[in-house]
Amino acid sequence: MLRILATTILAAAAFADEPLYDLYGQVRPPGPASISLFGADKPFDAAASTLDGRFRFHKLLPGTYTVAVFVPACGEARRTIEVGPGTAGSKRRVSVSIDLAPGDFAPLEPVRQHTVSTRVLAIPARAYRDYDEARSALSRRATATAVSHLERAVALAPQFAAAWNELGTLAYQTQDFTRAEECFLRALDQDPHSYEPLVNLGGVEVTLRKTERALDYNIQAVLARPNDALANSQLGMAYFQAGNDDLALRHLATARRLDPAHFSHPQLLMAEIHLRRKDRPAAAADLEDFLEHHPDWPHAAEMRQAITRLRQ
Repeated sequence: MLRILATTILAAAAFADEPLYDLYGQVRPPGPASISLFGADKPFDAAASTLDGRFRFHKLLPGTYTVAVFVPACGEARRTIEVGPGTAGSKRRVSVSIDLAPGDFAPLEPVRQHTVSTRVLAIPARAYRDYDEARSALSRRATATAVSHLERAVALAPQFAAAWNELGTLAYQTQDFTRAEECFLRALDQDPHSYEPLVNLGGVEVTLRKTERALDYNIQAVLARPNDALANSQLGMAYFQAGNDDLALRHLATARRLDPAHFSHPQLLMAEIHLRRKDRPAAAADLEDFLEHHPDWPHAAEMRQAITRLRQ
C-alpha cells in the first residue's frame, strides 16, 4: 500500500513512445490575457496570447503541465492540467475550461519605489537574449540548449535572478537536486523579494529532506501567497516530515482545494496520513479524488484495488 502512495513533487506518469496531443483551453471570464504553459514533470515552456480567453497549444507530450494565466489588471493565476489518453477526446485533443475568481490571482510584485535597481539595469542585452533563446529552446524540448543559454546569461550577468531560477527549475526537473538548490539560492541572493525562487527553494529542501529549512522557506511562501497551491502543498510535506500530521493535513487540504490536479499530488500524502490514523474511509476518498484528476496514473489499477480493500 505504501508503495502505491509514495510520491514526491516530481512524481509523474511515464509515457514512453506515446502520440502527441493538442490542448484547447478557455479562460473564464473571457478577456485579454497572456497564457504560459510549463512542464511540471519535464522541461517545457511555451506561451500564447488571447483576446477572448481561448488558447491552444499543439503537439504536446503526455504529462502534467501548469497553465499560467496573466491578466495585467489582476496578476497571475495557475492551474495544473493532465495531458494524456485519460483526458483526451477525439483526435487526441484535450479541452479544458479554467474558471478564475479575483482571489485566484497572485498580486503583482510591486515595483519598489517605482525604480529599477542599478544591478538590474546592468544586465546586458546579450544576457536577456540568451534568456529568451533558452525559453524558445524549451518550447522545442531542447533542454541542453536551454541550459547552455542560461549558463551564458548568468556568466554575463551573475545578478540575473530570473535566469538562475530557470536554471534551478531545469536542474530540479532533471533530478539534479543539489544543483537546483544552489541555483535557487543564487536567485534569492540576487533578489530577496522574488517569490519564484523562494517557493522553488522550499520545494527542493523538501526533496532533500532538509526539514527545518523546508519549513522556513515554505512558511515564508505561504505568508507571501496564501492561495498558492504549490506553497501550501510543500508546507504540508514539510510538516509531515517534521511529524506534525495535523498541520500537514491542513495545508495539503488547502492545496487540494486550490488546485485539485496539482502536480505535487497532495491527495497521496493525505491518504498516507489517514492510513496511519486508521481512517480507512478517508484514505479511500483521498485516493478516489486523486484518480479522478489523474486517470493516467501508471498504478491506477492497483490503486483501485486498494480503494476496494479500504472500503471493505
